[in-house]
Amino acid sequence: MYSFKEIFLTLQGEGGQAGRVNVFARFAGCNLWSGREQDRATAACTFCDTDFVGTDGENGGKFPTPADVVAALDGVWGEGRSADKAVVFTGGEPILQLDEDLIEAVKAAGYFIAVETNGTLKAPEGIDWICVSPKADNRLHQTQGQELKLVWPQDGVNPAEFLAMDFERYYLQPKDDPHQAANTQAVIDYCLKHPQWRMSVQTHKLVGLK
Repeated sequence: MYSFKEIFLTLQGEGGQAGRVNVFARFAGCNLWSGREQDRATAACTFCDTDFVGTDGENGGKFPTPADVVAALDGVWGEGRSADKAVVFTGGEPILQLDEDLIEAVKAAGYFIAVETNGTLKAPEGIDWICVSPKADNRLHQTQGQELKLVWPQDGVNPAEFLAMDFERYYLQPKDDPHQAANTQAVIDYCLKHPQWRMSVQTHKLVGLK
């Protein structure tokens, strides 16, 4: 059984795949926060800005089999688009539910598979694009992929500690909170001094995409 908060068509707004048309499939649930505001202060991740609780979002629900998930993805992708199908599995934490059976079925249906994970769980084989977004000092078990995207600044987190890992691209993304202007300037200053890092901007928020 696979539980999704929502499944919708949009453009990727951030990181190395920015601008690409994707089905965003948001799994319900996370291992670093319950999603309830009353638990935020004591959670392992305190700054999440995403609603991943329940299955009541757009096209959300519980899907018994991988074939049911594929049918939902195809329904959102639609008939009139090109064959360049792509899906981003996100959350919450997608690796709690994304397994080899689902990956195999989605690949067989012709999808490029990307995943956005907090990296605390090892990702299964077969994913085309792995984006790891570390959260505070939680240990990473996924230490390789296509991009590491660090929301920054985070207390006690030094970006330099991630550069020994095996990622193709390293991004700093300003934390979206009441200090966003200062966070943005901090990211700019850091990237200027450390060109191994690129700045990631949440363009979907700037242009009003979901």
